[in-house]
Amino acid sequence: MTDQTKTELTDTNELIRQRLEKLDVLKQKASEQGKTAYPNTFKPTDYCADLQDKFADVDKATLEADAEAGNKTYAKVAGRVMLNRGSFIVISDMTGRIQLYVDRKGLPTETLELIKSLDLGDIVGASGYIGRSGKGDLYIHLEDFELLTKSLRPLPDKFHGLTDTEVKYRQRYLDLMVNEDTRKTFEIRAKVVSGIRAFLVGERFMEVETPMMHVIPGGASARPFVTHHNALDMELFLRIAPELYLKRLVVGGFDRVFEINRNFRNEGVSTRHNPEFTMIEFYQAYADYKDLMSLTERMLETLATDILGTTDVPYGDEVFSFKGPFKKITMFDAILEHNPTFTADNVNDREFLANFVKNELKEEVKPSFGLGKLQTIVFEETVETKLRQPTFITEYPAETSPLARRNDDNPHVTDRFEMFIGGRELANGFSELNDPIDQAERFRQQVAEKDAGDDEAMHYDADFIEALEYGLPPTAGQGIGIDRLVMLFANAPSIRDVILFPHMRHKG
Repeated sequence: MTDQTKTELTDTNELIRQRLEKLDVLKQKASEQGKTAYPNTFKPTDYCADLQDKFADVDKATLEADAEAGNKTYAKVAGRVMLNRGSFIVISDMTGRIQLYVDRKGLPTETLELIKSLDLGDIVGASGYIGRSGKGDLYIHLEDFELLTKSLRPLPDKFHGLTDTEVKYRQRYLDLMVNEDTRKTFEIRAKVVSGIRAFLVGERFMEVETPMMHVIPGGASARPFVTHHNALDMELFLRIAPELYLKRLVVGGFDRVFEINRNFRNEGVSTRHNPEFTMIEFYQAYADYKDLMSLTERMLETLATDILGTTDVPYGDEVFSFKGPFKKITMFDAILEHNPTFTADNVNDREFLANFVKNELKEEVKPSFGLGKLQTIVFEETVETKLRQPTFITEYPAETSPLARRNDDNPHVTDRFEMFIGGRELANGFSELNDPIDQAERFRQQVAEKDAGDDEAMHYDADFIEALEYGLPPTAGQGIGIDRLVMLFANAPSIRDVILFPHMRHKG
């Protein structure tokens, strides 16, 4: 190690300086023995949590009797040192923690010296036989011990953990090391993703992958990230949704498809929004939006039961019931239900709603805003946050649903739903618009809105229109925000708590 490297790492930190000195000693000893201070030959055969589960019902006396009879159970583990109590060392691996018992009479002097020099955060390998302490804690009676990686920086305070929110997000690896709740959150996330995949595969959906760089941003109303392809000298957009590509696959004959996808939207950051996020989108031919509401109820109930063991999911001071069926109400009726002063007549009165949006909600009203747009604004501003238990809002206006099929009885609205839990949108689904002429006209309306200054309006996608002209079967499609679903299951207040590496403002 060069003096310059030492200086950079030390950074006047006495603890780091001491660890660097220990590393130098380790390197010197390893060199004398023809070894390395960073060995890569230790292969663990057991995990901490597996051992805890396996021996959960085996008491101290039984383990001691087995050992005396020559029936010792051996284990070989590796992990990070989290506590060092002299006679007992606590290590942590990806599954949990276990203690290592240091038998000072049975271990070589060299091993005891190595153990004495350990720092919290060091990564070690250990093997020995299983025992249980007088306090009832399972341990491994050490017979062999090896330092695999020297930690040069001290862990956060062991009594208070990592409490600085910004550090937790910027240095997630530290958060995962010391905060058990964080580890559980991301274990839940992994189970949610794998659970959704298993459920849909069980329903005969096929998992696919579609492009993440688009020539035209489409599939949702959002401001895209823009990039440039040098070799082709063309502008490209990071995907805001995979919808139009997935529907092309249904045109091609894949009747049930899904994609667990990363989307990118050039929007603000909040407790519910991250510019890069994960969704599940799935499409089913010969189905309508009502079929997908039923499927969603079954899927979420299954996920809650399998992952949490209950359909009653605590979140903050509330408990949300994932036991279907969920409440279903039209947007029109929801506006009336949560705005007692409104009547059916004035909710259908554009001038009344325009004045309400402008004067009461203090929102801009553009001349291009029709009745449907104004109804949607009123719903979003006065109703959404009041939808606590799982609720499907149906019959969204056609004006704000450019890809959804119009309702046969009321062409002003579409066969569309959004699902809300805890006042937050979780899912969006609808019977797909498969009339290419109607879809082309809706795209043209979106282009007009974009020309009028709406940065989130859609482009005209001629290639998608051509695909529809070959014939899209009657189809229903849906997207579910995985990040927001994990927030509910993990009782996490912010979307940043469920994204391993959320976007942060640059430190400079």
